[in-house]
Amino acid sequence: MTKAENRAAARAWHQERMRQRAEEVRAEAVAADLAELGRLRHYLIFGRKDRRADREKLMSAIDDYVGEMTGDRTALHAKNHKCG
Repeated sequence: MTKAENRAAARAWHQERMRQRAEEVRAEAVAADLAELGRLRHYLIFGRKDRRADREKLMSAIDDYVGEMTGDRTALHAKNHKCG
């Protein structure tokens, strides 16, 4: 392998490693955002004493945002029950 080929291979490896690190950081950020949104949604469902109409709007907005982030609008919904 020549020096030029070696440099090109090293550059390609470095770019791939940086892409992987950026992907890992993005995944951690999404997980942290989902955890915070899950806490907010839980508070809206169970913690608030004032149950006005804005609760449904806020929950819908949270679900829409989660849907944009993950592709699954129901990612924060309880999935521990079985129907039927």
